[in-house]
Amino acid sequence: MARDYYGTLGVAKDATPEQIKRAYRKLARELHPDVNQEANAQERFREVTTAYEVLSDPKKRQVVDLGGDPLSQGGGDGGMGGGDPFAGFGGLGDIMDAFFGGSGGGGGGGRGPRSRVQPGSDALLRLELTLEECASGVNRDITVDTAVLCDSCDGGGSRAGSAPSTCDTCGGRGEVQSVQRSFLGQVMTSRPCPVCRGFGEVITDPCQQCSGDGRVRERRTITVKIPAGVGDGMRVRLAGEGEVGPGGGPAGDLFVEVEELPHERFIRDGADLHCNVEVPMTAAALGTVLSLDTLDGTEELTVEPGTQPGTEHVLTGRGLPKLRSNGRVSGHGDLHVHLDVQVPTRLDDEQIELLRRLATLRGEEQPEPTVTANGNGQRQGLFSRFKSFGHR
Repeated sequence: MARDYYGTLGVAKDATPEQIKRAYRKLARELHPDVNQEANAQERFREVTTAYEVLSDPKKRQVVDLGGDPLSQGGGDGGMGGGDPFAGFGGLGDIMDAFFGGSGGGGGGGRGPRSRVQPGSDALLRLELTLEECASGVNRDITVDTAVLCDSCDGGGSRAGSAPSTCDTCGGRGEVQSVQRSFLGQVMTSRPCPVCRGFGEVITDPCQQCSGDGRVRERRTITVKIPAGVGDGMRVRLAGEGEVGPGGGPAGDLFVEVEELPHERFIRDGADLHCNVEVPMTAAALGTVLSLDTLDGTEELTVEPGTQPGTEHVLTGRGLPKLRSNGRVSGHGDLHVHLDVQVPTRLDDEQIELLRRLATLRGEEQPEPTVTANGNGQRQGLFSRFKSFGHR
């Protein structure tokens, strides 16, 4: 009897491809083993995945609509067999394994049980650093909460003195086989054993500390070395410091991502730094020497007489280290100093008189404020017209 693929996905027989896709995504999110820990969730996940693979293929769906089962023809790829039900559907070899146990014919061989030992996942931790710490590099103690190897069973999952036993349901093969009848004849299919979940063995006396998983969660402190020149978003990799895998599998890596805090004086542009320095109008006109605090200490900055607003001074090599992809430093960036000439906004009578005398000595004309009429017939001074363009 053909399987009810429409019923598995909960859609009508006239459902559109988009409706079928939405129904599958909804069920897949609910039933995925990483989310749903119920006993039958894994089997249900395989069923809805198979149903979607069939109904999303127009040719296979046509067979279903005619009352047949495309997975009983030996040419479909239902994804039900093999050791890893979530590894996708890899072509004719996977199809033959699903239907005939891997031999391509009468049910011998098979893929065999899958290993209980699996590699662990990577872990990610974010670390806030100041600009000074990014420039010089720093050693920082960080606290991580990851899965580590169970020291009671050494990752085996069984209580001390005991060992896993061969699964009675599948006989240690990790899969069970069944024969289905269709209008084309009999077809033998195989699927992971629901008792041992494809491992071929069952932990009858699990470790009390890890409950048979071979790993436990633990909070620990490790030291991470941040190289000089790192920037916001860069990651430092600590090999083998991530999550230990199921069954005591090899640990993944720990990635420490840098979050660079804003600086009160400097703006970073790669390895270069930029800052604004306010210079009084008189100092810009007469020239002066300023003391400038950099990341490497205090530097003297010479302001030439007659310096104009927006003048830029470049201090070569006073930026951040240039960090290469191989972790080595190759040179330093520059420090760009932008001079902001400050024009006084409030003057007393004596200061006004001094500036007028200076203007007279320099031969600069001092026009009287002119008065014009605006569009409303009102009269406005020159200062008002300047103010309308944003001048103060």
